[in-house]
Amino acid sequence: SLTPAEKVKAIRLLTLELTRTWPGIEKTPGAAGGAACIVRTRIPVWVLENYRLMGWSDARILDNYPTLRAADLVNAWDYADAHSDEIAQGLDANETA
Repeated sequence: SLTPAEKVKAIRLLTLELTRTWPGIEKTPGAAGGAACIVRTRIPVWVLENYRLMGWSDARILDNYPTLRAADLVNAWDYADAHSDEIAQGLDANETA
């Protein structure tokens, strides 16, 4: 009983996961502890997800990170949704640091 928009999102996430290609997201050994980051930056996806969990709007995040684009957040949210365990580990590690 998914809506058409939810079906499209599910198919997109499944396709990305199967191809292991996440547009706008990269992992670089030695950068940000190897965490998934926004390309062109060292901003980990888990950091952005943390702001989202604190109730920050996309506009507020973009205001605070002027190098980010709206498309970067779309990619980050898709990645975070598909890799919730990985993101939770990043959040937990930051919490205990």
